[in-house]
Amino acid sequence: MARVIRSRRSIRHYRPDPVAAPLLRELTDLALEAPSSFNLQARSIVTVTGEEGLRALTEATGGQPHPQEAPVMLVFVAESGAWREDRGDVWDVARGRGAWSERFAAASPDDARLFHEDLRSRGLDREYAVKDAMIAASFLMIAAEAAGLATSPMNGWSEDEVKKAIGVAGRDDLHIALLMPLGHPAEDRLHPGRRDRALSCFSETYGR
Repeated sequence: MARVIRSRRSIRHYRPDPVAAPLLRELTDLALEAPSSFNLQARSIVTVTGEEGLRALTEATGGQPHPQEAPVMLVFVAESGAWREDRGDVWDVARGRGAWSERFAAASPDDARLFHEDLRSRGLDREYAVKDAMIAASFLMIAAEAAGLATSPMNGWSEDEVKKAIGVAGRDDLHIALLMPLGHPAEDRLHPGRRDRALSCFSETYGR
């Protein structure tokens, strides 16, 4: 695992070779194994492979090469309103697996509601949903590297245009957390290095 993490690079250029459907499904399944607040799983992944969708994402990213070249674009969607929806399947599965006690599962809907109402009152509901989506995206990047595929977490896109491209224009309860190309690399990128750990890793308090 250490080798996979250290060898992963952000790739901008891709070969047109398709990603096999079973592998794509496996990678998205692994991403969905990521933890989430209250296990609400308030994040989704939209897989875009069609010409029309890739063209729309190209426009949404200002013509960046990733969606023009990669055979797959992944859009990670954060769902800040998920706590209002029926998540009975979440509680039922956890209870059925013995992962949660009956008491914990029964209390979870109210606990999640109170927690997220407080977040909303402080303007933090979007932030928390985006965090969960980003954790899932990180899982997928590592899984893709282990499978011999390349990815790159993208910046520089219009959220409104991306929403339009995936059919959720005007949805204020949905937020675009990340765009990520997926495919076979058409370039080799050297590791640019990381700062000395003494500048970034501290004990007990920041900066020491």
